[in-house]
Amino acid sequence: MLNTRLVTWALSLWTAITFVVCVIYGLVTPESLGMQQFLEMILPAFKWLTWWGFLLGLVESFLYGAYAGLVFCPIYNVLHRRWGTHATPNA
Repeated sequence: MLNTRLVTWALSLWTAITFVVCVIYGLVTPESLGMQQFLEMILPAFKWLTWWGFLLGLVESFLYGAYAGLVFCPIYNVLHRRWGTHATPNA
C-alpha cells in the first residue's frame, strides 16, 4: 500500500525540481533545441524568461505532481488490495 501524502509530496517536489532543471537547460542550450517552446506548450500561461512566468511554471509543475500523486495512489491501492500479492505466514 502506498502512502498518498508521501507519494504526492515526492512527486510534487520532483516535478518542481525537474522544471528548474529544464529552465536551466533551456538557458544553457541553443534555442533551436526547443526547451523554451516545449515549456510554453505544456504549462498554461507560462512565458519564457520572466519572473512571473518562472514562478507560475514552478507552481504549475508542483501542482501537476500533486495531481499525479493524488490520482495514482488511490488507484494503485485499490488494485493492490484486489490483485496484489499477499504475504503468507510461515508454517
